[in-house]
Amino acid sequence: MGRAFEYRKASKLKRWGAMSKLFPKLGKIITMAAKEGSSDPDMNAKLRTAIINAKAENMPKDNIEAAIKRASAKDTASMLEVNFEGKAPHGVLIFIECMTDNNTRTVANVKNILTKHGGELLTNGSLEFMFDRKALIEFDFTDEMDLEELELELIDAGLEEIEAEDGVAIVTGDYTSFGTLTKALEDMGIEIKKAHLERMANAPISITDADHADIDKILERLEDDEDVQKVFTNLS
Repeated sequence: MGRAFEYRKASKLKRWGAMSKLFPKLGKIITMAAKEGSSDPDMNAKLRTAIINAKAENMPKDNIEAAIKRASAKDTASMLEVNFEGKAPHGVLIFIECMTDNNTRTVANVKNILTKHGGELLTNGSLEFMFDRKALIEFDFTDEMDLEELELELIDAGLEEIEAEDGVAIVTGDYTSFGTLTKALEDMGIEIKKAHLERMANAPISITDADHADIDKILERLEDDEDVQKVFTNLS
């Protein structure tokens, strides 16, 4: 299969989904989406997508509703989305997406994790050219669907690639096409199961199993931080 499926198999979201702090992280995304737009998911595509992803991870309805209500809280006004770029041992590059109400704390935590494990924090912008930002949208692929027809329908919406395997289809497009692709699928009556903006390494590398153990320690520490939302690497 193509790159989207290979990336999906190695996606850090699988590791993220097993974390004990999953729901608070999902809640932050929902709160920020509601804060930036309407609290009505029918009127706010970003919020609607955040809720879809939360439900895919079995986040309870009460938690989702509470996250939406928090959008109007005073302390939510200081919440920021920030990115960090780092270098780990064995030539591994790390792109870290965070959401925080205290940037000083988040910078210190991320830097501490990297340096403690033989890495370093890089200047923002150092790795932008090493990753392609893509929209990945997943839905159930049924027997009634035709892959070629779907491809033709979605090209004008920004489709770059569509693949199906084991009853699951993944649509890939540039991150700027995220909104048009999700809307096109919804207009076709297709229920989206997951939709994310991902960073795919454009020159992925391979390392040994022993070296992977070193990197896993860094990734686990980063992903366990309450402010870290997603972590991407240039590993194949």
